[in-house]
Amino acid sequence: MTTDPLAPLLALADITAAVERVRERFDQALGHRALRRHGGQVAAEVSLRSAVASAALEGVVHEREEVRAGTVTDPVLQGALRVAGSLPGLSELWPKAPRQALAKLHVLAARDIVPEAELGRPVPDPVVATRLDGLAGLVAGGTKVSPLVLAAVVHGELLNLRPFAGPSGVVARGAARLVLLASGFDPRGLLAVDVGHREREPEYVGSAGAFATGTPDGLRSWLRHYMAAVEVGAGQLTAIGDEILAAA
Repeated sequence: MTTDPLAPLLALADITAAVERVRERFDQALGHRALRRHGGQVAAEVSLRSAVASAALEGVVHEREEVRAGTVTDPVLQGALRVAGSLPGLSELWPKAPRQALAKLHVLAARDIVPEAELGRPVPDPVVATRLDGLAGLVAGGTKVSPLVLAAVVHGELLNLRPFAGPSGVVARGAARLVLLASGFDPRGLLAVDVGHREREPEYVGSAGAFATGTPDGLRSWLRHYMAAVEVGAGQLTAIGDEILAAA
């Protein structure tokens, strides 16, 4: 009988309770009236806010309304928008061929930033290759833990590895959202987790560094941050729904 490699994470203090709490919070947000008639509009706004937040975490900060107006041409921001928009279309590929999906995310994120020959190609490092293979195995059915925990691990590992040249953080955040879409946890892409990372940026950076240590305390720190960011994302869904109904 094979042991689930991520199961020990659920034994870390407070993690199982945190996972259940944010799952309930998201379920509550999914009951918003705006989703009955304006679901597509809500999803588009979540995608926009996620992209703006992801670019900002990469050091490229722009006002949301400027981005909405189409006046921002910065390549990192444009790459983040492309990644956010691509996620629904990659959700079927992700569990079947995660490394191929990651390559596609990198092409979208890094276009006009890194040389064309490097697009979609991981850095030539055997350690990176081995760890990407391990991560792909988890995504392709190697674990049965909550998609929230798997998304956190995918995100933290890709931030730590930086397997692609250029804005690899945009790829990491896109891949984590892709876990939630492809697993059916958030099939419509309504959870703006990246807004939570942006709102809690010092904690995001610090806990990502803690994750990289691989210690139980470091892993717990990152998982606690990730669940807090998901909770912010669920709050964003409610706020967006309120705004759309008020404008209708």
